[in-house]
Amino acid sequence: MFANSISLYEPINQYKPIADCLGFVDGPLVHMSYPGLSFIKIPFPTRMTVIQLSNGDSWLHSPIAYQAELANAIEAMGPIRHIVSPNKIHYAHVQEWKAAFPDAITWASPGVRERARSQGIAVHFDRDLSQTAPQQWEVDLLQTMVPGSYLNEVVFFHKASKTLVVADVIQSFELDRIKQPYRFLVWAAGAYHPYGQMPIDLRSTFWPNKRQVCEAVNEVISWKPERIIVSHGRCIESDAEAALRYAFRWAL
Repeated sequence: MFANSISLYEPINQYKPIADCLGFVDGPLVHMSYPGLSFIKIPFPTRMTVIQLSNGDSWLHSPIAYQAELANAIEAMGPIRHIVSPNKIHYAHVQEWKAAFPDAITWASPGVRERARSQGIAVHFDRDLSQTAPQQWEVDLLQTMVPGSYLNEVVFFHKASKTLVVADVIQSFELDRIKQPYRFLVWAAGAYHPYGQMPIDLRSTFWPNKRQVCEAVNEVISWKPERIIVSHGRCIESDAEAALRYAFRWAL
């Protein structure tokens, strides 16, 4: 029903640099369904962020479907050492990349192991993400956790480029790239460019933790990000602080 409702960010499976040591790769669509409505498959465009750490290692955030040519291109920029699941619904392709790069460390977000088991997806995680950056990338990245009752998302800040990297806590779909009836759903959820934010159903699961969300967002604002890479939709290329204040106005 929804299979052809949204345009991809072509070209896909191709590294797109946006700053020194930072870029992303737009991937194919994935299809998600709501609990109890498994017959409806809603498409989401995917995006993987790639950072070359100062020690030369490559760091992958929310890996898209594995493709050998893409993997070789990234490996040529620096050995792939870190494969990161930022929240428990961004993990499906982690194992594909781990199989291709067995020496890479796979990093688990809170609840992702249980989520994978419940979906019958076999994936191995080596380490757990926490509130603060591990020594492997603390020189290059800051991180904090935005806590919700359904999922917790770890967000990251690339210091050198002043770029915030998120998965689902901000979505920024472009309505003119979406066909009906999905366009109406995105509009109703409120998660569209230029007013990117969490869709209202996901936002409701963060409401019980409003105070902690406020603290996390204020921490992120203190980093003074200038742009935001999102996993779904159009990236926020300027005025990142204003975008954050809008997206989380309900908590701030």
